[in-house]
Amino acid sequence: MSNPTVLLTCVALFWGGNAIAGKLAVGHVSPMLLTALRWLFAVIFIAPFALVKVREQWSIIRENMLMLFLFGAFGFAGFNALFYYALNYTSAINVTIEQSIMPLIVFFGNFLLFKLKPSALQLVGFALTLFGVAITVSHGDLSRLLLLNLNRGDALMMLAALLYGAYTVTLRYKPALHWQAMIFVLAVSALLSSLPLAYFEYQSGKMLFPDLHGMGVVLYIAIFPSLLAQSLYIRGVEMVGGNRANLFINLVPVFGSILAVLILGEVLHAYHIVALLLVVAGILLAERSAMMRPEVG
Repeated sequence: MSNPTVLLTCVALFWGGNAIAGKLAVGHVSPMLLTALRWLFAVIFIAPFALVKVREQWSIIRENMLMLFLFGAFGFAGFNALFYYALNYTSAINVTIEQSIMPLIVFFGNFLLFKLKPSALQLVGFALTLFGVAITVSHGDLSRLLLLNLNRGDALMMLAALLYGAYTVTLRYKPALHWQAMIFVLAVSALLSSLPLAYFEYQSGKMLFPDLHGMGVVLYIAIFPSLLAQSLYIRGVEMVGGNRANLFINLVPVFGSILAVLILGEVLHAYHIVALLLVVAGILLAERSAMMRPEVG
């Protein structure tokens, strides 16, 4: 797939489905076990295809092992553990809209580390997106932000977005690896780093082993939001840069909200609609600016 717009739109669709799957997992498999199983199956599925590339590029992998492990630990395992835990306390619609804060984190990080300055149109787009996320987090009552009266799930999702935004920014430092080798090493890192979380969940007596329904969710998540979406996202960042690629995450709430209504029967409140309109307007403005002034690198 060579068209970055189609590629990154598919990423947004798969990630929108991830929120629905995570919500469907509630009561059928516990969050930390879900995270560990997700990456276990992802490793099993990609291993037959990736091991040849891993052997060929082992010297590069060995030299960058710590960096790659941190990518997997924070960008994959940490983000998803918080993501699935958040879905125990808030709606799938909220979670998908709140992911739209990621581009703001990415642009801020790129400005601090690489001096990539956003244009005026991008700043307007960011402001609209931030306002949309604020409306969602506050459930339509912005005064709740001043009182810091936030739902636990919404707060956890904001922390998850911070982790993945930081991961996207630091992808600029990733070594020149074939995408299969890259995903395999990051998936293994995510699996290893998720095991202590699963063990803590077990020790606390909160682990819930998956039933048949839960295993179906695990398999879907391992294939689509994990392997396919993460691979396409890394390729998208390579093609158009982190700033522009991350803007497509703003399509996640559009897909996620539609799926949440159709599959989960969640209610789309008026403030959700306002937030979605702001998010879509933000991505259109910022994307137009990015096309007028392409990101270098």
